[in-house]
Amino acid sequence: MSKIETYEDFVKVHGLLLAASGLPQSLHRQLFQKLLSESFDGGSHFQIEPTEDGRQRRLVLTSDSMPAHSDVFLVDHAWTFRLSDAYKQLREVPGLAERMAAIMCLDTDLNSDSDENRESNGKRSVLEVLESEIAEARGNVRWLELEDLDMDDETLSSLDLAAKFPDLLALSLCGDKLESVEVVVQEVTKFKNLKALWLDNNPVVQNRGDELADKVLREMPSLEVYNSRFTFNFGEWAVGFCGGVYDKENPGSIDQPDNSVHQITDLDLSNRCIHNIFNKFQAFSPAQLPCLSYLNLRGNPLDETSAGDLLHLLRNFPSLQSLEVDIPGPLGESAVQILESLPNVSVLNGVNASKVLETEKDVVDSALQPHLPEWSADEPLTDRVISAMWLYLMTYRLANEEKIDETSVWYVMDELGSALRHSDEPNFRVAPFLFMPEGTLASAVSYTILWPIQNVQKGYECTRDYLFGIGEDKQRSARLTAWFHTPENYFIREYEKHQMSLKSKNLPSQSSEPCPARSLLRSETSALRVYTDIPQVEELLTRPEFVITTDLKDADIIWTGTQVDEDMKKATGITQNQFVNQFPFEACIVMKHHLAETIQKAHGSPEWLQPTYNLEAHLSQLIGDYCVRKRDGLNNLWILKPWNMARTIDTTVTSNISAIIRLMETGPKICQKYIEHPALFQGRKFDIRYLVLVRSMNPLEIFLADTFWVRLANNQYSLDKHSLFEYETHFTVMNYRGTLNHKNTSEFVREFEQEHKVNWLDIHSRVTKMIRSVFEAAAQVHPEMHSPTSRAMYGVDVMLDGCFQPKLLEVTYCPDCGRACKYDMNAVVGNQELVRARDFYNYVFGCLFLNETTHVSPL
Repeated sequence: MSKIETYEDFVKVHGLLLAASGLPQSLHRQLFQKLLSESFDGGSHFQIEPTEDGRQRRLVLTSDSMPAHSDVFLVDHAWTFRLSDAYKQLREVPGLAERMAAIMCLDTDLNSDSDENRESNGKRSVLEVLESEIAEARGNVRWLELEDLDMDDETLSSLDLAAKFPDLLALSLCGDKLESVEVVVQEVTKFKNLKALWLDNNPVVQNRGDELADKVLREMPSLEVYNSRFTFNFGEWAVGFCGGVYDKENPGSIDQPDNSVHQITDLDLSNRCIHNIFNKFQAFSPAQLPCLSYLNLRGNPLDETSAGDLLHLLRNFPSLQSLEVDIPGPLGESAVQILESLPNVSVLNGVNASKVLETEKDVVDSALQPHLPEWSADEPLTDRVISAMWLYLMTYRLANEEKIDETSVWYVMDELGSALRHSDEPNFRVAPFLFMPEGTLASAVSYTILWPIQNVQKGYECTRDYLFGIGEDKQRSARLTAWFHTPENYFIREYEKHQMSLKSKNLPSQSSEPCPARSLLRSETSALRVYTDIPQVEELLTRPEFVITTDLKDADIIWTGTQVDEDMKKATGITQNQFVNQFPFEACIVMKHHLAETIQKAHGSPEWLQPTYNLEAHLSQLIGDYCVRKRDGLNNLWILKPWNMARTIDTTVTSNISAIIRLMETGPKICQKYIEHPALFQGRKFDIRYLVLVRSMNPLEIFLADTFWVRLANNQYSLDKHSLFEYETHFTVMNYRGTLNHKNTSEFVREFEQEHKVNWLDIHSRVTKMIRSVFEAAAQVHPEMHSPTSRAMYGVDVMLDGCFQPKLLEVTYCPDCGRACKYDMNAVVGNQELVRARDFYNYVFGCLFLNETTHVSPL
């Protein structure tokens, strides 16, 4: 088609795109006109504003009003890229990193004000600060802050603070240079009435924190708050401090009770390390807090208080209407159950109780705090952007009439589009749109279109749903973790349950009666007719026992790279008497998510299978695993693989949980713990392709070909975060991308043994046991795989870790055997005979169809 000039042409070319976008038909003509004139008129209707903390931006409507579906706006794309090119573009495209940093609020020094204050304070001596504090308190100092003054142990002792301020209730010595437990304990325990003490960011806390805490708390029974945590002796003062009654302006009194605590309506007790809410002082009770309306208990273990007792206590607060609590947590695992036990609570974790009960959601939280990027002052803008971009990216995949692109396109909207924040009940909607002004994909220009889906008034924030169309059936709540701090304890509990389930798995003994594989015995004068669509088989299968035929219906053996399912059998006339190089239901091992599931059902979590999660079903468990590793300081590098792509297409290595979740948008994937310390060969990563020949699944009759080969990465291995974008550092499949780096197998084994001082036969023994276990799992979990007229060859890819233990990567159907047909090799196990490449398919077919064992070993 020629250049698009009329609305009719526009609809004809873009009809499918318009339907996919969800844009109301009433706005199609308006969209066409704005595309044709390249009209970016959003600036006349919207304004970008920084949030209060300056860490995000929001979009606000400046027009008097905007009815739903009344207008459509074009949003430009500030950056469009393939993931593998992201780091390179940020480094090389002038101004790109700077613009992205500005869009993502990464170019602001967040600590500038506090740094200035610290510099200012640093110029004042401790004595000058003390004089200022005394003057402000008019001599009656009860709240003293001596922070960031570089005060050491000697200075603290010389001040004799307890003698100067005997009525002190709160003391902060944060950010100083105190190092001695003995000196600190000696000085602070002189205060007989101290209620709160802060010593954070001192060397003594960092080096001997537990010892210091034990001594302070043992010798100061009146202390209620220590380093922001409640002590076991917390009372009315600590509750009043959290309720906003007590602060520096109003520290409270030593012996006069303050009835102001009784007037508290909002109480935030989050992250106070409270173990038992029922302590001896009974400061948290309906009698003490009769007006309490809002209560936040998040982040407290409350492990010395039973759920029943805690629910009973909360029911007795006469005014309590809004509650925030960890779910699962001390009140139970279900939001519905909590609300049923607390009928007076109308809002739970920011969500209306009636909505929770209506949707029957177990975990609710609309008060989620956003993930905000963190960086060090010397971190380059490129690195900041790479870490933060997953909070802003959107994606699409190109396709034409012939095929769909194998890798997705990612993009960042311009400043206006990127200022749209999330809401579960948004007032705007966005969708990517490819405009093809010449009527062809080659002329396409990508935009995002924006339109109101609710009536919006002037001054309202404009929002979109980051997960539009994704409900709980697609793990919506878990996927919000990409942008927000969701309840970690919920995911950790899901992970722990998953682990318990895996540990309970044990491969049962085979109970079904064995069905021997059918033999293909023929007379000496008749050959087996083989139909194949694989050129190597046609060329190299030269034994007289086999003859190639082009008539599929006439074949005894069908050796094909095409999936043979029931529909194909009907369409081509394949009969039950013909042998096929596939086993039914073999997807249970050749599709990555099914392979992991099959192994986990049979073996649980064997050492040779890295922790693996099907993100379409087990995202919560993966997030829990990630949280536990982060908590315990363990490596958190993961690899994401599409279910059914080969050659590492659309495969990503990352330690960013937001990236892991967002990558689900490009198709179904598994997420597997990356082998961060693999065995290396001359500093490079490698894996090994083994060939397994299967005669029968019941009884299990499998053989390992003597022919195998190593696949080497082209670059030296590195865990540097920039290297994660280097295909030739972390991946080894160079047949299809990059430069093929072939190594003769026997030569590799000899050099590997010399480099690492290991015996390859020991490694080989572990590999064969693992491969046998994989096929045992398939036979037991999926007995329907057995077929007397099936014979197959599978590629099994294996990596060795730093301790030379095998790790299963994947199992491939009808593997590419180009190297086996090209390179002769000396067998490294057994009699070490020369295996000629031109005879490869001769011995494969001899094993599978003539019951021979030349150049193969039974497993």
